[in-house]
Amino acid sequence: MPHDPVPGLLSRFTELLDAEFASLPEFQPDAGQDAMARVLEAVTHRLADNYPYFHPLYAGQMLKPPHPLARAAYALAMKINPNNHARDGGRASSEMEIEAVGEIAAMFGWTGHLGHLTSSGTLANLESLWVAGQLAPGRRVIASQQAHYTHRRISAVLKLEFSEVPSDGRGRMCMESLESELKKGDVGIVVATLGTTAIGAVDPLDGILALKERYGFRVHVDAAYGGYFTLIPDALGEAARRAYASIGLADSIVIDPHKHGLQPYGCGCVLFRDPSVGRFYKHESPYTYFTSTQLHLGEISLECSRAGAAAVALWATQQLLPLAPGGVFAGGLARGRSAALELDRRLRADTRFQPLAAGAPELDIVVWKMQAENSERGSQLAQNVFDDCAARDLHLALVQLPLSWFEPAGTGVNSPGDRLVTCLRSVLMKPEHEEWLDRIWERLLAACNDAM
Repeated sequence: MPHDPVPGLLSRFTELLDAEFASLPEFQPDAGQDAMARVLEAVTHRLADNYPYFHPLYAGQMLKPPHPLARAAYALAMKINPNNHARDGGRASSEMEIEAVGEIAAMFGWTGHLGHLTSSGTLANLESLWVAGQLAPGRRVIASQQAHYTHRRISAVLKLEFSEVPSDGRGRMCMESLESELKKGDVGIVVATLGTTAIGAVDPLDGILALKERYGFRVHVDAAYGGYFTLIPDALGEAARRAYASIGLADSIVIDPHKHGLQPYGCGCVLFRDPSVGRFYKHESPYTYFTSTQLHLGEISLECSRAGAAAVALWATQQLLPLAPGGVFAGGLARGRSAALELDRRLRADTRFQPLAAGAPELDIVVWKMQAENSERGSQLAQNVFDDCAARDLHLALVQLPLSWFEPAGTGVNSPGDRLVTCLRSVLMKPEHEEWLDRIWERLLAACNDAM
C-alpha cells in the first residue's frame, strides 16, 4: 500500500480540535483500550478479505479511493459526529454542505438552485422522481434500457408508471423510440443518463431537451457517475461534448461525489434548477427546527439524519481541489479518460479482442468481448481471462451486453430479444491508471495467452 499521510494529519488536528473545546470540564469516556485493540486487530484481518480497490491494478468496478484529505476530514468530523438534518445537530457542517453543494451547482452553471447531499445516488434520484411526481401526478417516467435499474424500482416505490426505450449500439437512448413514447402524451419526466453503469454511455441530452420544447416534460439528468466530466469537455467526443454543454438546461441533476468526487461512500447530491420545488418538502417538526431562522437542510430533504462528516470531507476536498476546468481535479479526470482511450486503441489492434463496433468509449469505461466462433465460447473465454487476470492481481469486471453491439453494423437500436454475450469491462477512473496502463496490458495479455 502507498504511504498514508492521514494518521499523522489526523493526530495533529485532533489535538487542535480538542483545544477548541478546552473550556469544557474534562471527562473520561468508558472505553477499554486493550479490548478495543483486540477488536481492531480482528477488524484488520477481516478487512483483508477484500479486493485492493485503492490500487491501480484494481480496474474493475466503479471504485475510486477517497482522497487522503477527505478521509482525514471525515474522521476529524467524527470526533463531533454532526447530524446535518437540523442546524443544532450540525452547525458548522450544515454551512459547509451548503457551500460545497453550491460549488457543485456552479460547475453546471447554476446559482439560484435548490440542492443538498444525500446518503446515495439512489436517494438523490428518488427525490428527483418524487418531485416530478408531485408536479405531474400519474404521468410516466421514461428512461433508456441502459439507465440504472434503480429508476424502475424507484418508480415502483413512488407508484409512477415506468417505461424504458431501446438504446443504440453505443448504449445511448434512441431518440426515435423516445419520441414515439412522447407522442402518447402521458410522459412526466425523461431520465437522461450521462455515464451509464455498464459502458459509460452518454445519452443525447441536447436532443432530449429539443424534444422537451415540443412535448413538454421534465428532464432529469442522472449524472451520478459521469457528472464531473463536464469539467473536461475538450477531452470528450463531439456527441458527449454536446450533451454536457446542455446539462444546465435540465430540471434536476444527480451526481455522486463518492464516485469521481474522491469522497467516502455515503455522499450523493441532488440539485433542482427551480428552488421553488422546496415547497414539496415542507413539513412540521416543532421539536427540530426552532433553534435557527435559517434554512435547515432537513427542510429540503426526504432523509432525516445524515452524516455531517460527509459534508465536511467534501468541503475540504473542494477547498484543496476546486471544481474548475484546467485544475488539478479536472486533470485527474482527463488522465483516466486518456488511459481508457489508450486501452481501447490497444484492444482494437489485437485480433483476440473485439471492442464495441460503434467506436471508442465516451468516458473512462472500456468494454470488449473475446473473439470466438460463437457467443457461448466468447462468454467462457471472458470468464477465463477474468479469473486469470485476478490471479495476476489485475482485477477487471464482467458485463453482459447485446451481441449486436459488436457486429460491423452494430450502431442500430437493440431489441429485447438480442442475444447477450459476457464481456470484460474495465473502469479506468483512477488518475494513476494512465501510468499503470503498460502493467495492466502486460497482465491482460498474459492472462489471455493462458486462457485461450
